[in-house]
Amino acid sequence: MVMRNAIKLALCFALCGIATSFASESGQLAARAQKSFKAGKFSKGYSQLERALIASRKEANLNAESRIFIAMGQIRTMSLDFEMADSLLNHVKSDGLDRPTRIMLVKAKTYLKNETEKYSDAVALCEDVNEDELDRIDDQLQGSLYSECAIAYAGVRNEEKANQALKMVDKRIDDDTGIYYWTQARMADLLNQGDANKFYIKAESKSVDANTPYTTANILYHRAKLACKVNPTESKELFGRCKTAFELMGLPKNAERCGR
Repeated sequence: MVMRNAIKLALCFALCGIATSFASESGQLAARAQKSFKAGKFSKGYSQLERALIASRKEANLNAESRIFIAMGQIRTMSLDFEMADSLLNHVKSDGLDRPTRIMLVKAKTYLKNETEKYSDAVALCEDVNEDELDRIDDQLQGSLYSECAIAYAGVRNEEKANQALKMVDKRIDDDTGIYYWTQARMADLLNQGDANKFYIKAESKSVDANTPYTTANILYHRAKLACKVNPTESKELFGRCKTAFELMGLPKNAERCGR
């Protein structure tokens, strides 16, 4: 089973399901990587995932190997290494995988499409999922997929379907994760609604409480972009905080994006 509520917000999107409860070497290494990423130690965590990948191959465990590739792809997405992320996810073939791992792969690909603003492609991935496939899947994984789909629908300006997906996020994920507010914020932002910053602030508060540095810095980036036109002074301050946080995490592309 997926480790429920082990990580919050964007880190939950990225790592849901790789640290499993079985006591294999690959599972133990993946669990350590999960803790490293949550703490903002990306270089250490990625190294642990690479070791977990080798262990999964030694164990001849296709699902474990696939989940680790998926996690590596999502971490590359988070660090804005989009070509590498796509390459890693393309290593994973859905044939022969169990149902949770197949859904993880769809979620990871949808996340990548959203981050590269290919919202139509993300919608196509969402609509290719049969809802029956989600039966007996961990609620946290379902919720993170619905979150990505809500963002994708907002990206193509389909507000009705975005709101339907948002309702499923609310049903599937515990309130303390902050994912619901994050999804609301991204939707409002993409739909050019005026309350996006309010939801970003709520998501940021949850992220600070959960001590997930990457998520907090990512929210600061989106808040700074929103503030550019209405409050340049605040925007500069938010970009500065964002840049410093990502620099300290060892994520140069993210820091550069904040260096406006």
